Amino acid sequence: MLEVALRHRYGRDGFALEAAFGVAEAGVTALFGPSGCGKSTILAAVAGLLRPDSGRVVLDGTVLLDTARGIALPPERRRCGVVFQDARLFPHLSVAGNLRYGQKRAPPGATGPGFEEVVALLGLAALLDRRPARLSGGERQRVALGRALLARPRLLLMDEPLAALDAGRRAEVLPFLARLRDAAGLPILYVTHALEEVDALADRLVLLQDGRVLAEGGVEALTARTDLPLAARRDAGTLLSCQVGGTDPGGLTRLDFAGGTLLSTARPEPVGTRLRLRIRARDVAVATEEPHGLSTRNILAAEITAISPGSGPQEVFLQLAIGPSKLLARVTQDSVSRLGLAPGKQVWALLKAVTFDHLGAAR
Repeated sequence: MLEVALRHRYGRDGFALEAAFGVAEAGVTALFGPSGCGKSTILAAVAGLLRPDSGRVVLDGTVLLDTARGIALPPERRRCGVVFQDARLFPHLSVAGNLRYGQKRAPPGATGPGFEEVVALLGLAALLDRRPARLSGGERQRVALGRALLARPRLLLMDEPLAALDAGRRAEVLPFLARLRDAAGLPILYVTHALEEVDALADRLVLLQDGRVLAEGGVEALTARTDLPLAARRDAGTLLSCQVGGTDPGGLTRLDFAGGTLLSTARPEPVGTRLRLRIRARDVAVATEEPHGLSTRNILAAEITAISPGSGPQEVFLQLAIGPSKLLARVTQDSVSRLGLAPGKQVWALLKAVTFDHLGAAR
């Protein structure tokens, strides 16, 4: 368990940070928010790379920082593995040499995955003899992850590790990050402003704005809230945990969730694979009667549980319950009036199979 409470100001009239939150014993906690909201400042203070004006950081009962008591452990004693935007590999060492450097920094007696295990986990076997200059950006980040893990840290800190990569390289590295999350058994504090990374990796979310914590909690719960800045995004929507159930006669993949089944375009994952699906509010339509003769295959009985203001003029969010699962639909105020939509009304939620392009591995 990581406990963080920090206050810091850059200059007399500069940016001010005042944030407090907790991180679970294992899994990924994402610090999410726009550029300049304080994410990297928090990470630097936890790592010991920044001395805040005041604060307290405690990791599994060990006090890393307590300004009131004059405690501030140096970075090398905090046992935090840090991965930055740029991999910061040693250019004169091979991939194996960079990994061995991390291994040499592990404290005596510390437990964790060994060299061969990390190489296999991150798919580095074919790269061991190469120098960093001969690696792609995604490959360099995988080596940086391996080096950090081999140092046997108690906490992994990742400061936008995919920000410098293009979309293709990000897609290449994300599965390795998910495997690392599952295999490491460590708390991971992950800084990002990319929602797709939150969807794919995060167990918990700390939502930041202007140096303050707006909300913290489970990712699925926070994405369903319409009172947070996440709802103002055009890709706003809910996350739905589901499981690959097989293939229907038409070749579509069945995705089972608590409350029903969705059909998606064909997926490569085997039956039983757990996935997390972002259903964007803009992709959900509603009907007051069960529709027929549509190309849309996903037609689900739902109940409107609430109607809240949307992010644009004349827009509203319908909060829909499908069994225990929640969806959001972004519709116009005109639709609400014309269809007589109100909390408690039974409707049908319509989703095209081709819209499910935001899938990430679930825990």
